[in-house]
Amino acid sequence: MDTTLRDGEQTSGVSFVPHEKLMIARLLLEDLKADRVEVASARVSEGEFDAVKMICDWAARRNMLPRVEVLGFVDGHTSVDWIHATGCRVINLLCKGSLKHCSCQLKKLPEEHIEDILAVVDYANVQDMEVNVYLEDWSNGMKDSPEYVFQLMDALIRTNIKRYMLPDTLGVLNPLQVIEFMRKMVKRYPHAHFDFHAHNDYDLAVSNVLAAVLSGCKGLHTTINGLGERAGNAPLASVQAILKDHFSAVTNIDESRLNDVSRVVESYSGIVIPANKPIVGENVFTQVAGVHADGDNKSNLYCNDLLPERFGRKREYALGKNSGKANIRKNLEDLGLELDEDAMRKVTERIIELGDKKELVTQEDLPYIVSDVLKHGMMDERVNLKSYIVNLAYGLKPMATLKIEINGKEYEESSSGDGQYDAFVRALRKIYKVTLGRKFPMLTNYAVTIPPGGRTDAFVQTVITWSFEDKVFRTRGLDADQTEAAIKATVKMLNIIETEYEKMD
Repeated sequence: MDTTLRDGEQTSGVSFVPHEKLMIARLLLEDLKADRVEVASARVSEGEFDAVKMICDWAARRNMLPRVEVLGFVDGHTSVDWIHATGCRVINLLCKGSLKHCSCQLKKLPEEHIEDILAVVDYANVQDMEVNVYLEDWSNGMKDSPEYVFQLMDALIRTNIKRYMLPDTLGVLNPLQVIEFMRKMVKRYPHAHFDFHAHNDYDLAVSNVLAAVLSGCKGLHTTINGLGERAGNAPLASVQAILKDHFSAVTNIDESRLNDVSRVVESYSGIVIPANKPIVGENVFTQVAGVHADGDNKSNLYCNDLLPERFGRKREYALGKNSGKANIRKNLEDLGLELDEDAMRKVTERIIELGDKKELVTQEDLPYIVSDVLKHGMMDERVNLKSYIVNLAYGLKPMATLKIEINGKEYEESSSGDGQYDAFVRALRKIYKVTLGRKFPMLTNYAVTIPPGGRTDAFVQTVITWSFEDKVFRTRGLDADQTEAAIKATVKMLNIIETEYEKMD
């Protein structure tokens, strides 16, 4: 069960608007094929109500409504009525799974809390709703007051509650404790369906999930990118890969869609995926050391079962001071370029020199580096920026005027924009789309950094990701001025697409 839209939204600073929630729910259920999704908490806001209603309307039309769940509270009829009004028919009822929570937060005796829970369950049944229960703080309950946990379970097991969801609410368990506590639950209640809900405070969420599976748990709670309260929850991608590769477990998850869904959630949540995050991180299928690239050329010596193609990705070979000729040759092969040994040595030395300066080198930079190093025009400059001016004035939109030479012919254009670089690109787009009647690439990502170790007056590094003719590529510009760095990256892009046009001709 994926809880990105409920517990994941409890990540600090994350708030999904209704249409984003619907899009993520559709991706989880239709593309990733998660078994269930928890999409909200009851009574939060009108916007939350609208979001759940949209999701339930969509799910009902596709016979998926039983797979949509909402967190509710032991509050008489209030949560049940709220959830029922959205069209949802599954309530995940939040109960107290430790004596401390029951007595200190609710200030009630266990018998009183049990009576309140049973009343909500009975009312939900009258409304024809399926009920699952969370035993909140179950982990501390098993550590400090197991007799309370068993008292609660003994009372609830006689109802028609479908799933008992056991959360490590504060992320305090280790795998050995999960095994001990989960086995006690399974042994005492062999016919109950137990879910395990991990938190990652000690970076043990994935390990604890696996311990729960090995101990008889039947359901797992995950989130995309490990979003969630505090340090987050168990990330779905990691759990899926480990279950499949280490335990031969079969799930319904479509691995090939994991990366795409992760990127959508990254965009909507604003929480950037760490570059080294397993499965979905930017760098996890990138070989840096030259010896690794060399080994991949010789029977894939540095590959494991986590093949990038499984997850809709491809292996890349980084360019920098550790690259070596094998990495560079791999990238050149992708570009269709071949160099002799002397040329390879010179290009390698140049890339190492750039790496020592902590500059990023992308695959798209290679033709320019080759041309610059070898000085024999391997990369024709089909597009040359002859001159440009961009200005910014208070109360007025930024303006840009440029003169550019494309395949020997000069063009001039002006435009306004939301920023100086936006104005520059709009002027370019006019030349390509209006004057030349051609397609112009779509800018899909724009990242600006100061190279690590730089001072306040260091170069600005701009890496722009483009999409053109179903191909995604990046170009880089380096300059003391951010706009100039972006313009340099854009001119590189234009030369690349001119080369593509020549191939098509």
